[in-house]
Amino acid sequence: MVQLFIKLETGETSEWTIIELQGDLECTSTKDSLDGKFIGDLHFTKQGEPLFIVGHHILSGKFVRLDKPLIVLVKENRPDVEMETAPFKEEKTDSKTQFSVTAVIRRKIVFRTRPRPIVTNLPKSS
Repeated sequence: MVQLFIKLETGETSEWTIIELQGDLECTSTKDSLDGKFIGDLHFTKQGEPLFIVGHHILSGKFVRLDKPLIVLVKENRPDVEMETAPFKEEKTDSKTQFSVTAVIRRKIVFRTRPRPIVTNLPKSS
């Protein structure tokens, strides 16, 4: 049986939100990946509706509550600490890995509509 040790800090756990995009994001160069790259700007209207600007396109989204919350875990190695299992306090384990809860994800922003082009009025040259 595998036992995972999850540690929840006593302080306030931050809440994160997932951004879900429909379709594909492509780089102009075929060998580049999107890791660590700037994709676009996330803005909110006065009514709280999310807008995502990618290049010369704008996407409208909405907040969706997740059926089951997700947690974000960080793996920690504890070489000098002997951990106790919760149900069996007298039984020691040799597991030296534990996970700390970093954040809770309870909702996501979904962008399902097709991107609309951003059109500006340019002055006509005479």
